Amino acid sequence: MTEMVYGTVPVRTGDPVLPRWWRTIDKWSLSCILMLCGIGLLLGLASSPPLAARNGLDPFYYVTRQAVFGGTAITVMFIVSMMSPTLVRRLAVLGFICSFIALALLPILGTDFGKGAVRWYSLGFASVQPSEFLKPGFIVVAAWFMAAGHQVGGPPGKTYSLILALIIVAFLTQQPDFGQASLVLFAWGVMYFVAGAPMTLMIVAASFVVFGGFVAYYNSEHFARRIDGYLSADVDPTTQLGYATNAIREGGFFGVGVGEGQVKWSLPDAHTDFIIAVAAEEYGLVCVLVIIALYAVIVVRSLMRLMKERDMFIRLAGTGLACAFGVQAMINMGVAVRLLPAKGMTLPFVSYGGSSLIAGGIAVGMLLAFTRSRPQGEMADVLGRIGR
Repeated sequence: MTEMVYGTVPVRTGDPVLPRWWRTIDKWSLSCILMLCGIGLLLGLASSPPLAARNGLDPFYYVTRQAVFGGTAITVMFIVSMMSPTLVRRLAVLGFICSFIALALLPILGTDFGKGAVRWYSLGFASVQPSEFLKPGFIVVAAWFMAAGHQVGGPPGKTYSLILALIIVAFLTQQPDFGQASLVLFAWGVMYFVAGAPMTLMIVAASFVVFGGFVAYYNSEHFARRIDGYLSADVDPTTQLGYATNAIREGGFFGVGVGEGQVKWSLPDAHTDFIIAVAAEEYGLVCVLVIIALYAVIVVRSLMRLMKERDMFIRLAGTGLACAFGVQAMINMGVAVRLLPAKGMTLPFVSYGGSSLIAGGIAVGMLLAFTRSRPQGEMADVLGRIGR
């Protein structure tokens, strides 16, 4: 009787948690994420020893920390991916509230570590960047609002989610952190589009984004400096973009050899924002294409599985998480090859950084939870019953 109503049931709800999780998880995406973590450690071995030497630390100090952060991120990812969508939503709401409070208190209690942007809390042994944890929480909360708005008698969820997004963007631009602000707006726009937004409103929203860019350019020296550097016909070879561009050019197809790269000695952010330049120089274009393919598989596989999902909340939240994950990777690599202005954004699961890795583990764990196979999740079954 169940199969007549829902179609073929791939899940036996009486099974233990682990066997059921393994049978329903997207194994291709999971494998790609684990491979990205392995590549991150490999590139950390190449890029971080020069930084450790400059700071008078053990050569593998940053690699060891990345292994600890990465192990924590993978553990969190596995735990979150085993949760039900309802439990994931509750976790996201709690995480969003805590992260939002932490974001609001940054001007008072935060620090900039000499980088000119107050984005972190210093804990002595480590630092925490609230915006990294805010992103997945916001995406799930916004999806919840939008899905609730489609119910009969539901609240104006799209309006509430937009107000929430604009408040977050206002806080982020005060740091300033235009990269994270753009990701928040992008994730909201994708979910708004999937939820059935009219094209007219999308065009109006895009116009406001462009207008906001002009306002930021003429009122923020930090923003204007990065745009001017991006638009300049010549690249200063002594800047981070100059070093990264030269390293990618020197790497060619197969790289200069393991440990033979020179850019890691010049780039202060070689282990974080510009780690793809280290990969391109030492391992060549082949390694970069492998990394791009891994991100593409995760995003495309997730979207394909979400297309079959009939629960609007799951479909919206999963789409927002998948697209934000892919766009963050695209922005990081686009900056390194000068296709985009400098953003100060990490490469998910590859760059060094505790907040980035652990928050990424939470976000991808949520995505894996949303894309798990569910008996009632196949849209084809619904359409088939309608056609009968």
